[in-house]
Amino acid sequence: MTIDTSAREAAVKYRNKQKVKDGFISAFIGIFALVWIFPIVWTVWTSLRPYKDIRANGVFSFPKTINFQNYIDAISRMDLPLYFANTFAITVPAVFLTLFFGSLIAFVVSRYSFKWNVSLLLLFTAGNLLPAQLVFIPVFKMYITLGKAVGIPRLLYDSPWGVVLIHVAFQMGFATFVLSSYMKTVPKEISESAMVDGATVFTHYTKVMLPLLRPALASLGVLMTTWIYNDFFWALVLMSTDSKRPITSALGRLQGEFVTDYNLLAAGAVIAALPTLIVFFVLRKQFVSGLTLGSTKG
Repeated sequence: MTIDTSAREAAVKYRNKQKVKDGFISAFIGIFALVWIFPIVWTVWTSLRPYKDIRANGVFSFPKTINFQNYIDAISRMDLPLYFANTFAITVPAVFLTLFFGSLIAFVVSRYSFKWNVSLLLLFTAGNLLPAQLVFIPVFKMYITLGKAVGIPRLLYDSPWGVVLIHVAFQMGFATFVLSSYMKTVPKEISESAMVDGATVFTHYTKVMLPLLRPALASLGVLMTTWIYNDFFWALVLMSTDSKRPITSALGRLQGEFVTDYNLLAAGAVIAALPTLIVFFVLRKQFVSGLTLGSTKG
């Protein structure tokens, strides 16, 4: 009886401690979620308020008028078809090339053993860790030099392909690391069977590995689309013609000469964010399934 009583008391103490821990964890997650979502809610809220109302009554005042005039003004001043077309002309090729080359390199380093395969993977991964602000001057000079060397000064500088290539260079390390880690979970027997059946390296890659990579490629595609689409830095420093820039860099057109209308900027930011939200909701099932791959055995 004494042993049973002690065991029950210990179980009760353990449950109470666990409840306290769960409470702290839930509170932390709740606070973190509020901190994360506050800027988004504030941006949407600001975009619906007239600038005159905030100027007269203050930022934290309750608005007397809520409308979509800021969105109408942003659309009329930003030339949305042009800048969305510029954005897609950069994002789509950059995502496709990053996934294509990343999957090729991951296929080589994970399926074939040679002396420098691990070093090659580490090299691509390390390149992804370089800050953009550290290398943009050498990249800028390289683009100018290459353009002068071939007689086309704007071959890469002030060209969408120059921005595409720098995105591919920076994102391919992460894509290679993720895809190679996933490929290593694929049983070696599948590759061995393909090679025994006489499959070439290209057939092994396209017919055997790529179909198995669809969930991982979908997840990476969503991430890469979001990162590249939302980029502001590279398009700003590698493009001088405003009409060639993507929509994130074009938000600067909404700034006034003397006064910045942050309500108008908020509306433009919400409009610019809509395509990435659409991509996420369309591919959310593939994104979640790709993130959970390998979390369970069997």
